[in-house]
Amino acid sequence: MTLPDNDPTIAAAAPAQGATEAQPETNVEIQLTELQARYTEVNDAFLRARAEAENTRRRAEEEVSKARKYAIESFAESLLPVMDSLQAAIALPDAATAQVLEGVHATLRQLAAALERNKVIEIAPPAGTKFDPKQHQAISVVPADQEANTVVMVLQKGYLISDRVLRPALVTVAAAK
Repeated sequence: MTLPDNDPTIAAAAPAQGATEAQPETNVEIQLTELQARYTEVNDAFLRARAEAENTRRRAEEEVSKARKYAIESFAESLLPVMDSLQAAIALPDAATAQVLEGVHATLRQLAAALERNKVIEIAPPAGTKFDPKQHQAISVVPADQEANTVVMVLQKGYLISDRVLRPALVTVAAAK
């Protein structure tokens, strides 16, 4: 059965059908617009995060550079009284030997205190201490009336800075019998 072209049911159905086909295009356009807006938001957030990361990295590099540049500031500051004491000793050329010796001892105490404040610790093992190659440097092995591989005498004190050896102690070590 064929329906004529001017049938009202067909005419009424046709606009509805056309509207249904046009509506998906409108939904796609709306979705595209929404996705483009979301992309713009995400891209903006990404660019801001990348810029912030770069700024943080740059600030960290500047802080490390400053820390390296001024790392010894407190150490140098603690040595200034020692420098003042030495200059005061030189300023008195006619001082008696006893006065000079007293001044040298006081200056040495100042220097030891400055080193200690900055975690520079003396390595001076007493005789009989087991030889430790991490902190001691054996200059010679000598026959001695003590256990082998122990310190006989300290020739030069060593120093630690925190837990790291700055200079090993120069020692003589007892030989095996």
